[in-house]
Amino acid sequence: MLPAPPGTGIVFRRTDLDGFEIEAVSRNVARVSYATSLMKKGVLISTTEHILSAFIGMGVDNAIVELDNLELPILDGSANPFVEMIQKARIREGNKFIAVYPADTYSVSYSINFPHPLIGKETFQVELSNGSYLRHIAAARTFGSREDERTMRNMGLIRGASRENCIVLTREGVENGPLRFSDEFVRHKVLDLVGDLALLGKQILGKVVADRAGHAMHTALVSRILRDKTLWEEVTVSEAAAPSAHVSNAHVTAGSPI
Repeated sequence: MLPAPPGTGIVFRRTDLDGFEIEAVSRNVARVSYATSLMKKGVLISTTEHILSAFIGMGVDNAIVELDNLELPILDGSANPFVEMIQKARIREGNKFIAVYPADTYSVSYSINFPHPLIGKETFQVELSNGSYLRHIAAARTFGSREDERTMRNMGLIRGASRENCIVLTREGVENGPLRFSDEFVRHKVLDLVGDLALLGKQILGKVVADRAGHAMHTALVSRILRDKTLWEEVTVSEAAAPSAHVSNAHVTAGSPI
């Protein structure tokens, strides 16, 4: 299973026939007796329904499937083995989630949910190109609760924190407003995420989706990606002439071990 850019759909590639490709679309349906087979220009691929079910069930819209014969392996007769392959970079932790999907640009969609009257549920989406980082992310400040200050300082943290460099939350609101953005909290989480994913050593080409993730899950995703080279490919971005990590479907979602 290989990543594919948006709009590709699911494509089967016969590596034994010089990379001949057959798109998983209705016009290529050949027969549907005991299995669904596809055919294009006389080239056949049989038993496609299980892997296609796994892709759609897992929310994967674009992928290339390479195989060296005319039939997909039956494995255990279900979609589960294919799901497990798709999930190779998946980690679960409660209801937290983070994933990277194939894309030709670097974008982030981040959601948070804090039990504070000023925050609650916030979502922010941004494509990190054309100066968007400077306009929408760079100025978003870190934040913390006045109630947690003593505990954090006892842990040796936030030693440089002050009202001048941190949004201080009280039970009712913000102690040192105004905010720079009405949703500055979720924007700062995007800032944190971009910084943590820089630990990959390459810039991502992919769509990062996160829900209540945090530093631990950010860095867990980095570790999982770096451990498994089948999850990504390295490409050169023409405008920057610098190598980037083009991520396949890499997920970290809320309970399986890292």
